[in-house]
Amino acid sequence: MRVLMNAGPWLAVPPAGYGGIENVVATLIPELRALGVQVVLASVGESTVETDGRVSVFERGQFAQIQRPYNQAVGVVQAHQHAVTRAVAGGGFDVIHDHVEAAGLVTAASLGDGAPPVLHTLHWDLHKHPELYGTFDGGGRVRVNGVSASQLARAPEALRRHSIGHVHLATPLAAQPVPEVSRGSYAVVLGRIFPGKGQDLAARLAHEHGFDLVLAGPVGPYRNAAELALADRENPDVRFWDEQVAPHVDGTRVRWIGTVTGRDRDLLVAGARAALFPLRWEEPGGTAVVESLALGTPVVGMARGCLPELIDDGVTGLLTDDEDALGELMNKAGAVDPGVCRAEAERRFSPAVMAAAYLDLYERLC
Repeated sequence: MRVLMNAGPWLAVPPAGYGGIENVVATLIPELRALGVQVVLASVGESTVETDGRVSVFERGQFAQIQRPYNQAVGVVQAHQHAVTRAVAGGGFDVIHDHVEAAGLVTAASLGDGAPPVLHTLHWDLHKHPELYGTFDGGGRVRVNGVSASQLARAPEALRRHSIGHVHLATPLAAQPVPEVSRGSYAVVLGRIFPGKGQDLAARLAHEHGFDLVLAGPVGPYRNAAELALADRENPDVRFWDEQVAPHVDGTRVRWIGTVTGRDRDLLVAGARAALFPLRWEEPGGTAVVESLALGTPVVGMARGCLPELIDDGVTGLLTDDEDALGELMNKAGAVDPGVCRAEAERRFSPAVMAAAYLDLYERLC
């Protein structure tokens, strides 16, 4: 089987730091190739994951352009999608596996009856594009899958009719040894800082309930304090940081350390008392959730989105419907067994499990 994997033009595969979709693709490709699937990657030139071919327009990731005005950013994804269309026209693919929001789905539907079947993975909030998702027609050739059952349950009916199920996200950490580190007393919130992740709530609760908190992740495209000092203050993520999060960051009780990658990220999470998910949106996939479990770190969070699917409440974490109760749950996180968290990650969220599920979907499409 030969698959065209479209990851988009925004970040390299794997990314150097934050990059949810790109990390998923980087995790999936090696496992698919181990199963005998040939994978051609459509991404940016600086991607380093081993593949059986490449399609690219841009040498470097274009994520810094993504929040610019429409008339400045629109050509980026269109140029990338044009290259994908040309690659498909050249033939030789059994399946297209697309991960590009909105534009990927539209491109897939426009390829015509002679094109191979398409699996479009939905990684995001499905209420964002109601005019598209509420009227979509893939002509029997385009199918979608979710990254959680809860995500698909909230999708418009027209989109649900195209669904062939969901595949939970995976992490390579579930197949690697857990770093040896002493567990500390702090909580960590890992991910891009924006309103839906609720870093402002986490910071407020840390002060109110007396636990230390580490915020790790970029503010928009700005990965550290030096970059943030020169940021466009009209960027919506930067405004959220300036107005809602930064007033709580004192460098002692609450710290922001920017983007953390590789072993530094693993040691940070593995050493935490809990990974905190103070969600203010319906989280569709939860990459950081499965990473935390793989590192043996209990999850404390809001029972929203995919979290009730990923976390066995009272066994691998603690969930609540009450924002103010999160602080109280932090004091109970020590009762959750890290070994059980790790075992569940190995069983449910390893790369091999995710790849086998996707291969099954490819075969059904074919």
